[in-house]
Amino acid sequence: MTSAPPPDTEGGGGPDAHAAGELRKGTLYGFLAYGIWGLFPLYFAALKPAGAFEILGHRILWTLAVCAVVLLVRRDLGWIRPFIARPRLVGGITIAALLIATNWTIYVLAVLTGRTYEAALGYFLNPIVTVALGVVVLSERLRPLQWAAVAIGALASVYLAVAGGVLPWISLSLAFSFGLYGLTKKKVGASLEAMHSLAAETTVLAPIAVVVLVILVARGETTFLDHGTGHTSLLVLAGVVTAVPLLLFAAAARRLPLVTVGLIQFVTPVLQLLVGVLVLGEHVSARLWWASASSGWRWCCSASTRCTR
Repeated sequence: MTSAPPPDTEGGGGPDAHAAGELRKGTLYGFLAYGIWGLFPLYFAALKPAGAFEILGHRILWTLAVCAVVLLVRRDLGWIRPFIARPRLVGGITIAALLIATNWTIYVLAVLTGRTYEAALGYFLNPIVTVALGVVVLSERLRPLQWAAVAIGALASVYLAVAGGVLPWISLSLAFSFGLYGLTKKKVGASLEAMHSLAAETTVLAPIAVVVLVILVARGETTFLDHGTGHTSLLVLAGVVTAVPLLLFAAAARRLPLVTVGLIQFVTPVLQLLVGVLVLGEHVSARLWWASASSGWRWCCSASTRCTR
């Protein structure tokens, strides 16, 4: 005796209704991920006086700790042996881990050298790179209004690059490292659950984080235990703060065309600008505000129609 199929709550039949539901979930996850990343300046400001590399090391190790706790509570360790037995999948996860670590490191260097303008430009270039990868590599399609959205973003990015007066290698590196990270997650997403993927990535990066923190301890440049329990707790919470948006991003990348992921990315730089000006009291040039406004127009164009594969 077979059970009756679940009721159709989407107003349509079978696969189409399921696909529409997955798109809605992916869009929600994407907005949540980029929204959280947009609020990151508030968190990093609260971590002072910790240095950027100390924060980076703690982000990696405490994220791995969060993944380990969740997997142990769920008794979800059976995937590890089959994962290790698939060299191509291990290679893909390793590439993803190195790409996200590269992105974090370049951002840290930009902040340490006072080149925040180029870092901000990288966030505006990022959606263009992601959309381009989706169209060129994955053969995803854009509707006319979405092409218009991409064109607006491209013009804004070119304007910012020219206005900066130098080759924006930091911006390009940030944009391409995260764009390629998104492409890699898209390719391996169907093979590995988000939590499993994040656990594997942070396992790859853990030795690097340990080396970084050991060097900082040897130099006496750590703040982990020297500034009260509140500071220590915030560094420990770096695991949760890092893991949640990465898991949401992975869940979105599995469900959405990469071009859609790219068009949602404007949320992060716009929120970061608002937080910097309204909360942290930072000065933002008119050029970045113009790029922010163009991002809003880009989203309005992209939201008026759906991307298709």
